[in-house]
Amino acid sequence: MVVDIYSPTPTDGYTTATSTLQAATENVIKSHILPPNGPQPELQKRFHFEFLLRNLRQGFPERYVSQDASQPWLIYWTLHGFSILGAGLDDVTKKRSIETLLALQHPDGGFAGGPGQAAHLLPTYAAVCAFAIVGRPGEGGGWESIDRKKMYDFFMSLKQPDGSFLVSHHGEVDVRGVYCLLVVATLLNLLTPELLAGVPDFLATCQTYEGGFGNASFPGWAFEADDPESPSKASSTYDPLAPRPPLGEAHGGYTFCATASWVILQSFIEQYYAPAGQPPSAELPVRPRINTQALLRWCTQMQGLPIELAGFKGRTNKLVDGCYSWWVGGCVGLVEALLGIGAHHDAPTEEHSGEEDGQRVWDDVDDSLFNRTALQEYILLAGQHPAGGLRDKPPKPADAYHTLYCAAGLSAAQHRVIPSDPRRNAILSGWNVEQARARAGTSFRATSDGEREKVDELRRRTCAHVLSWTEEEGTAVYVGGAANRVNAVHPLFNLTVTHSDAMMAYFYGQTFPSRYTPPAKK
Repeated sequence: MVVDIYSPTPTDGYTTATSTLQAATENVIKSHILPPNGPQPELQKRFHFEFLLRNLRQGFPERYVSQDASQPWLIYWTLHGFSILGAGLDDVTKKRSIETLLALQHPDGGFAGGPGQAAHLLPTYAAVCAFAIVGRPGEGGGWESIDRKKMYDFFMSLKQPDGSFLVSHHGEVDVRGVYCLLVVATLLNLLTPELLAGVPDFLATCQTYEGGFGNASFPGWAFEADDPESPSKASSTYDPLAPRPPLGEAHGGYTFCATASWVILQSFIEQYYAPAGQPPSAELPVRPRINTQALLRWCTQMQGLPIELAGFKGRTNKLVDGCYSWWVGGCVGLVEALLGIGAHHDAPTEEHSGEEDGQRVWDDVDDSLFNRTALQEYILLAGQHPAGGLRDKPPKPADAYHTLYCAAGLSAAQHRVIPSDPRRNAILSGWNVEQARARAGTSFRATSDGEREKVDELRRRTCAHVLSWTEEEGTAVYVGGAANRVNAVHPLFNLTVTHSDAMMAYFYGQTFPSRYTPPAKK
C-alpha cells in the first residue's frame, strides 16, 4: 500500500470556516512542491537584495503608513536582512541609519517609534539592534550617543510590583516588552538586581496549560476573599501561593520572547534564588520554574504536516506562517539548551577519557528536535515571492517583517548555534571586573562591598552565558546546496554573533576570545 505523505489534515467531517481555510491553504502550498527528482530549490538572494535595497533607497510603499510608530523596526528588519543574506553595508548607509536612529532617541530615555512619539520598549530593542549592525565606538559611530543612564531610568519607571514591565508609560504589560528590555540591558551593560527583581517569577506565570506562553498573566488575580459579596468565612479560601492564570492562549511570538528571556535570566536565577533542595529565605526566595518538557512539546507540535511543507504555525489550529520559522523554529534551539541537548562541553578529564571515545561516534548525529530540512523547504518553496522578498505564505505579498523573520528562520534551520562550555569558561577566565564595572551604564549603586561583588558576578556570568553560544561544527544543513547558505544568527538576540560580540565587548570593556579557528597546518 502506497502512503501519500501529502494527505490533507484530517477533519471530523463538519465543515467550518477554519477547516475550509485550512484546506484551501494546503492546496495552494501543495502546488509549490517540487516534483521528485526535479531541480533543487534556490534561494533567490539577488531578488531579496533588490527588495531590501528598494525599501532602503526609494522608501517604503504607501501601505507601510500603518508602521509610522515602528520606524526603528523597519530599519532593523532591513539592515539585519542584509546581514543574514551576507551583504555588507556602505558607509553612507551606516551614517544615514545612525543619524535617523539618534533622532528617535527620547529625551527622557529609550527610543520612540517615530519622531516626537513616546518612548517604548519594542522600538528601543529595534533601535539598539540596528545600532549593533551599523554603529561603532568613536565619534559618529552612534554607540557613545546612546544615553544609557536615562535609558536605565526609563526601564525602572516601567517596572511593576510583580516583576513585569509596562511597554511604555500608560501602556500595557507584555512579555515581548520584557524580552526587548532584557536584550537591550544585556547588550548595553545595564543589568542590575533591582532591574531583574521578580522578572523570572512573572515569566513563569505566563506559561499556559498547552506549554507555550501567553502575553501576560492576570495582575489582579482576585480570590474569593476579595469579593465583598462572598460569605464571611471566605477568607479561608485565600491562598497566596495559588497560581496566577495567564492571559490568552500560547502564541509563537510570546513563547519565543518568554523563553529567550528565561534563558538570559539563568545566571540571575542561579545567584538570587534558592538552589533546588535548599529552603528559601528572605535573601534567596523560592526558585520559579517553567515546564520545559511541555514547552518543547508545544513548540514541536507547531510544525506543520508535509502538505503544509512543514512550516510553523503560531497557535494551535491556525495556519502556517513564514515568520514562525523564527519565532517557533528558533525557539526550539533555546528549549534544547534548557534541556541540555547538544551543548558543547569541556574536554574530558583523564578518568573519563574512555567515555569520550565512545561518545565521539555520535558527534556528527543531528539531534535537533524539529525537522530542519523540511522547514528550509517551506521557506525556499513557499516563502519566497517571485519579485523578491519573503512572505507569510503564497499568494501573499512580501514585506519587510516576513523577509527578516523568514531569513532568520532559514538561518536557524541551517545552523545549530548552541552553548559552548569551553567558550564560556574562556570568557569567565579572561574577565576584567574593573573594566566592566567602570563601563556600567546605570544609576544603580550597591550599598555594600558584598552586594557590589554580587553585581559584578551577575555581569560576568550573564555575559559569559549569552556569548557562549557557538555554531556547532559539522551540523550545517543546506537544502539546495551551499549556495543557499545564509549567515548564522545569535539565538537570543537575533543578531549575527559578530555584531553582538562587538557591541558587548565595547560596553563591557572586554576583549573576548576569537571565534575564528585557523585551519590546521599540514
